Amino acid sequence: MTAPDTDASPIGYGEAALEFRDEIRDWLRRNAPEHLRGVPVPRVPAPDLKAHLDRWADTLTEAGLMCVAWPREYGGRGLSGVEVALMNEEFDRAGVPRLTRGMGEGLVGPAVIAHATEEQKRRILPPIISGEHDYCQGFSEPGAGSDLAGLRTRGEVDGTDLVINGQKTWTSGYYKANWMFCLVRTDPDAPKHRGISYVLLPLQVDGEPNGVEFRPIKRMTGQALFGESFLTDARTPLTNVIGGLHQGWRVAMTTLGSERGGSATTQHVAFERQFWRLVGEVRERGLQDDVRVREQLAWAWSQIQVIRANGLGLVADLAAGRSGQGLANGSTSKIRWSEFQRRLAEIAMDLIGPDALVTGTGYELGEWQDEFLATRSHTIWGGTAEVQRNIIAERVLGLPKETAR
Repeated sequence: MTAPDTDASPIGYGEAALEFRDEIRDWLRRNAPEHLRGVPVPRVPAPDLKAHLDRWADTLTEAGLMCVAWPREYGGRGLSGVEVALMNEEFDRAGVPRLTRGMGEGLVGPAVIAHATEEQKRRILPPIISGEHDYCQGFSEPGAGSDLAGLRTRGEVDGTDLVINGQKTWTSGYYKANWMFCLVRTDPDAPKHRGISYVLLPLQVDGEPNGVEFRPIKRMTGQALFGESFLTDARTPLTNVIGGLHQGWRVAMTTLGSERGGSATTQHVAFERQFWRLVGEVRERGLQDDVRVREQLAWAWSQIQVIRANGLGLVADLAAGRSGQGLANGSTSKIRWSEFQRRLAEIAMDLIGPDALVTGTGYELGEWQDEFLATRSHTIWGGTAEVQRNIIAERVLGLPKETAR
């Protein structure tokens, strides 16, 4: 099974969207690299694969297929949510990765477009599209994770610069980034949700380190995709403060909303591919007639279809010109996919049995071992499942706030 057949989709996409789908389908037929068809893209690709992916990213950039949801005046294509969903499905149909500019495209860009000045947009967005600027995230701190507003990293104005001192943790993407987007407290006397600024910080200035030291945090998978960040007199111009000094909380909410709900329309595609790989594992082990195994697979497939239906509902909202229930969609989507991924990995490990306990030389993990260990944190990062349920209860349903424990 590959991407859903949009020709037979229950969603009425509209003529213009279907013409766009045909355009992308034709472009992929002529340009999709054969050596990348069907190739899984790991979190950290090997050097040879990375070189192929970098060339594919350059091709997509030249064709105007990077940061496609951004407005045309800032280098994007101004695609609607429906068109982005169709584009993602066509890439899946072609069996090639739909590369993006990562956190720069999905998290920084939306915040800049929504809150930055015109000068900032024209200066900050193009290097993200080209891949020149690669961002890591500096939000969480040792004492401020789920309670993000409790952050203590300080930013002090010094002439035309902001000087930053403090510590961040769980810094995603630090190992390949040359910029950080971070939250710093610039008014310590203000209530905790105020007095915060959203800052873009270069990790080097004139080729020299800019006061940011990273220390890898090794996860259970053996990889160090997160790091601790120690900021000592790190400097950035005040022109890199987004949304105004002390006004960073509302900018951060734009970033977090994108992080929690950004892929809701198409994430079922990856889950379906993963599901069928698990079915293949079951067949190889001769377990396909086991009633308990079939029940678990049926549960997993039904959950994926719920996720797909949720995504189609969002696409339908967008096709009809409705913006969707932004806050609720982001939180419900985060809860649904993160808890499903955890459970699917547990099912896979159970099906594999004792082999799941054996690693290769040098702690080399198989796909399902890596998935099981990696997904333990998925209900924590980006706002825990408990935080998401509180958001739905308090801000969407209007229920009383949770009492202090």
